[in-house]
Parts: sequence; structure tokens; C-alpha cells
Amino acid sequence: MLLAKWRDGETSAFDELIPLVYPHLREVAAAYVRRERNPDSLQATALVHELYLRLLNQRKAVGDDRRHFYTFCAKVMRMILIDHARENQAQKRGGGGQQVPLSDDLPWVNIGSAELLDLNLALDELAALDPNKVHLVELRYFLGCTAEETAGLMQISKATVDREFRFIRSWLYQRIQPDCVRGAAKV
Repeated sequence: MLLAKWRDGETSAFDELIPLVYPHLREVAAAYVRRERNPDSLQATALVHELYLRLLNQRKAVGDDRRHFYTFCAKVMRMILIDHARENQAQKRGGGGQQVPLSDDLPWVNIGSAELLDLNLALDELAALDPNKVHLVELRYFLGCTAEETAGLMQISKATVDREFRFIRSWLYQRIQPDCVRGAAKV
């Protein structure tokens, strides 16, 4: 209901919506910060506030329902993290900091590293082939949804989410770590 009002241009609906979704978004951001070696470089509150500002700049809701809203939030969170990774790379240029995985399921993609930038490029490539697979990754790893929540938001079964993610994970690994895949093929 609030999304429909916001989409229709009622700015007060956005003001009512944010307190409802803020706890979940803050929890997701806090999970990213906990994985970060240097928590001062990425603060959960700042991450959520950046998301808030980007949502505020939308002026109108994107999509018609909860699913579209969270999918859009996942995309925005992805872009914020990509911007953060680019900024870190510009400052460090491979400065030897400890790498922290984006997710335990994607241990070869580290927050604030070149791999996150490679992941972004691979996701753009995957989006050209199958945008729904990219939505799954965004919901699971950039918005922090569980497999069950992802299934509900995407209106598919949990088994489909699990099966799709196994494929996506393998596909992404081949794109991001091609030398490792070639080396394993030679053994």
C-alpha cells in the first residue's frame, strides 16, 4: 500500500515506509561491516543512509510491490558496494590488506577488492543472458535474504533457488577465477 502511494507521488508514503524496512536493511549492512577487516572504512549506518539517499532521489517508488522494492534495494546496495570497492582499490592499489569474503558461499569474492569489481562485470554479463539469475544473486548476497526469503520474493520454490544458485556460483567462479578453472582442468 505504501509503495503504491509512493509510486503515485505521495512523498509521505516514503517517510512511512523507511522505518518499516530500515531494521532489515540495517541488519544486512551490519553483516557486510562485520566481514570487513577495517570496519572504519565501511559503516553499516553509512551504507543504509547512502541507500536511503539514493532511494530518496528516485522521487517515486520503483515497482509495484515488496518484491520489486527489495529487488531495487538489492541493486542499489550492489552499486554502493561496487563504488566502495572502486574507492578502496583507488586508495590501496593492491596494498596487501586482508581480504574478507562477500559471502561464505562466494569465498573467492572479497569486499572492497578487485574480485568484487570482477563480480560486478560478470553479473552484468549474466544479466544479458538471464536477468532473473542476477536478481537471485542480488537478493541473496547484496541484500542478505535467506534462500526462503529469496524464493518468496522471486515467487519460486526454495529448491529452485538452491538449484539456480549452484549453477550461478559455478558460472561466476569460471568468469572471475578463469586461471583456477584452467589449472584444475590440466590436473
